[in-house]
Amino acid sequence: MSGEKGGGRRFGPVTVRRATPRDARRLTRLVRTSRAYEGPYASMVEGYRVGPDYIETHRVFVAEAAEAGRAADGSGVRVLGFYALVLDPPELDLLFVADEAQGLGIGRLLMAHLREEAGRTGLDRVRVVSHPPAEGFYRSVGARPVGVVRARPPAVRWDRPELVIEVGEAPDGA
Repeated sequence: MSGEKGGGRRFGPVTVRRATPRDARRLTRLVRTSRAYEGPYASMVEGYRVGPDYIETHRVFVAEAAEAGRAADGSGVRVLGFYALVLDPPELDLLFVADEAQGLGIGRLLMAHLREEAGRTGLDRVRVVSHPPAEGFYRSVGARPVGVVRARPPAVRWDRPELVIEVGEAPDGA
């Protein structure tokens, strides 16, 4: 998969790999700079940290690609997104796609990978407590709504959609 977005940046083929503790800073930066969390949602990511210990404890996977015209030896590799799967209880804890990679299919790629990974671990479903603006995305990849998680101020000031991803079911067109 390759694409162009964000000021004409071009990316080579996208790969998904298991995150390592060395990725912690880049993943933290991706979370903190996400435009999806501007305005009223900014408090959710303010000071948020994806630490090396978190990466070692959970199944965290990174989508990355070499920037076109740069070596794929690590010097020009760009993190385009990541997700974190918690196994007990089964939940998608984090899913972020870099602003400049929005619309390139990275989120769909990560969700397909999540389904495969969850299946490998023996899970049949994964819970998602969605950022409200992201609910449509999750529905588009086959998640079905099951309820609402009520706000818990001051940490979370708004209700959030609760959805379930059935691991064995691939959504139509995904």
